[in-house]
Amino acid sequence: MVDFLLYGAYGYTGRLITRLCAERGLTPLLSGRNAEKLEAMHREFGFPYRAVDLSDAPALHDMLREQKVVLHAAGPFIETAEAMLEACLATGTHYLDITGEIPVFAMGAKRSEAAVKTGVMLMSGVGFDVVPTDCMAAYLKEKMPEATELVLAFAWKGGMLSHGTAKTMLGGLGTGGAIREHGKIKPVKAAYDTRTFPFTAEVPLRAVTIPWGDVFTAYFTTGIPNIKTYFAVPPAQIKQMERSNWLGPLLRLGPVKNYLRRKIEARPAGPDDAQREKAETYIYGEVKDVSGRTVAARLRTPEGYTLTAITALMIVQRVLAGEVEAGYRTPAGLYGADLIMEVEGVTREDL
Repeated sequence: MVDFLLYGAYGYTGRLITRLCAERGLTPLLSGRNAEKLEAMHREFGFPYRAVDLSDAPALHDMLREQKVVLHAAGPFIETAEAMLEACLATGTHYLDITGEIPVFAMGAKRSEAAVKTGVMLMSGVGFDVVPTDCMAAYLKEKMPEATELVLAFAWKGGMLSHGTAKTMLGGLGTGGAIREHGKIKPVKAAYDTRTFPFTAEVPLRAVTIPWGDVFTAYFTTGIPNIKTYFAVPPAQIKQMERSNWLGPLLRLGPVKNYLRRKIEARPAGPDDAQREKAETYIYGEVKDVSGRTVAARLRTPEGYTLTAITALMIVQRVLAGEVEAGYRTPAGLYGADLIMEVEGVTREDL
């Protein structure tokens, strides 16, 4: 018996999710457009599979009608999410994905009313993007209900980017960043702001603003109107981001992106097991009210891709258990600030 549909099963994160399914006794229907890769996964894990291209709406609808929920793991989601969202609305299938892309969150929110009418839940960002940061935002909102400003920042120790994450970042190359100001998302230049954050008690790290998904989702979760998100990177990378403001038109050219895409494909698909086991991630959150009073906290979590597989399946299991609410929803908005604390090894500290 199949428990749920996993689309994009043979991607780097899809494979991690598939492995964790085997450990947790869940049976996914593996899917994607490449039948050969799916057959190889079937031989490896024993799970059933079905190859369907997202452009084939009748076949996609036929597959989804048999499923209660789909976990969509085929990025870049800006290119794949719309077809899956529409198919889920047409077939009454709950939709989950692991994106961190602001336009994809907006796709789901735009369809919230339609989802309510059809009894479907649309929840993007059920992985590292954005579960730990969304939970941090909700936790701080509980600490300071009157907060008007929210800062979220993250850093990681060890690990590397998967092909999918790198290609998603490539898609946004040369387009600048985003913050939320007075309730509205505002485009800003790349490396718009830098700050030093106490991610751990040992060494503070310099971080730079990026258009992380919480610029969109944290507003839905908390109602806080001013939001910035930061990522800790080396000073040289911050300089590169600053230069991209001048090189934007060049970086957006097709030949440049094709060259960089080939460079990505030549790298390993993502961190191996040993790298993931040694790595970990840090989240810092801070809220402020109109008087300037500040409340802050930090999280320490497993490595990002590992955490994505864990939290994605945690939410799949909640959906299978009937813990759903029709319409567009955020992870912490529906499941609460302590959702992340259910993950083994996560620690949270008030500052």
